[in-house]
Amino acid sequence: MDRRRNPPDGQERRLARRLRRGDADVIADLYAQYGSASYGVLLRTLRDRDAADDVQQQVFAEVWRRADQYDPERAGLLTWILTIARSRAIDHLRRRVPEPVSADEIVRLSGGGDRPDPTDLAIDRWEAIELLATLPDHERELLRLRFYEELSQTEIAAKLDLPLGTVKARMVRALRKLRAHLDEAEATS
Repeated sequence: MDRRRNPPDGQERRLARRLRRGDADVIADLYAQYGSASYGVLLRTLRDRDAADDVQQQVFAEVWRRADQYDPERAGLLTWILTIARSRAIDHLRRRVPEPVSADEIVRLSGGGDRPDPTDLAIDRWEAIELLATLPDHERELLRLRFYEELSQTEIAAKLDLPLGTVKARMVRALRKLRAHLDEAEATS
């Protein structure tokens, strides 16, 4: 069985030639032809529209920068672009996963010479818990998901089955309340 790919159609050959020549207008045409397919891959991989939008821009910038590396004998334009999209999506996901950092490393990175006093850390945690307790349950839960579980606002909206705008508005409101409580506490100290 012959495993060679189907020969490119006329439109694909023209786009490939324009890309290799450095025709600045070709990116818009490539985007019109292949943008929805690459965006679909990004959205399925990242599950976040904002991230997919950002990575989509990176994909087409990379297509432009790597135009001289495109080999029509190895892959069609769509396959090449989707390969780049998949790679950039994986890169994005890898960057998003926080790496654990020890308390000693935090102190070293911050320039401090000593480990934080465990008593100070306990007091800070207690004050944070006390501050969070002043918030309504729905606002406290949003902040817990955002800062303790490190979910994005989009992930929180999906998890709680809320519109993204509602999540954003409630988080802003909750953070403003916390700021007001902190300002009030500082004023009385």
